[in-house]
Amino acid sequence: MTRMQWKPAALLPLAALGAALAPTAPVYAAARIYVSVEQAQRDLFGSQSLAAFPVVLTPAQQDEVRAASSVAHPFQGSRIWKAADGGWFVVDEVVGKHEMITYAVALDGQGRVRRVEVLEYHESYGYEVAEPQWLHQFEGKDGAAPLKLGKDVENISGATLSAKHLTDGVKRVLAVYGLVLRGR
Repeated sequence: MTRMQWKPAALLPLAALGAALAPTAPVYAAARIYVSVEQAQRDLFGSQSLAAFPVVLTPAQQDEVRAASSVAHPFQGSRIWKAADGGWFVVDEVVGKHEMITYAVALDGQGRVRRVEVLEYHESYGYEVAEPQWLHQFEGKDGAAPLKLGKDVENISGATLSAKHLTDGVKRVLAVYGLVLRGR
C-alpha cells in the first residue's frame, strides 16, 4: 500500500491567489453620519440666516495655521458661513486614526467656541469623540486657550488619536478665525 505524503508547498499557489484576491481598499465597517451640514447649522444657529463666506488662505497663512494647530494637511476654506449675529459656522476635517472626521465649529462674534459637532465619523472605534459630554469641553474656548489633550481637554481611552486630532482641529478653526475671520 502506498502512503501519500503531506507537502505544504503544494498549498503556496492557493495562498498567493487568496492574497491577490483579498480586498486592498479600506473597509468602512462602522461609518457614522451623525448630522448633515444643514441640520448642524439649524441646531447651532437656529433660524438665523447664514451667508457663505469662503476664504482662501495664502501659503504663509497656511503655515501659521499649521504651526498653531499641528494639523498637517491644508485648511480648506470653502465651508465657512457667517451668521447674522456675527458668529461663524466652520466645517473642517481631520484624520482620526486612519479615516477623516468631519466636524463643525460654531463660534460667537468674539471668536469663542459656542459648540462643536461631529458630522461624520468613519472609524470602527473611537466614536466617543462625538459624544456631547466630551465635546462640551470646547465651549467658551478661544484662540488664547492652550487646548492640550490630557491637560485642559480630557483624553478618551481607546480614542486617543481621534481625540488629539479633533482637539487640534478645533485649534485650527480658532487660528483661522484669528488670522482671517476676526473683524469681518
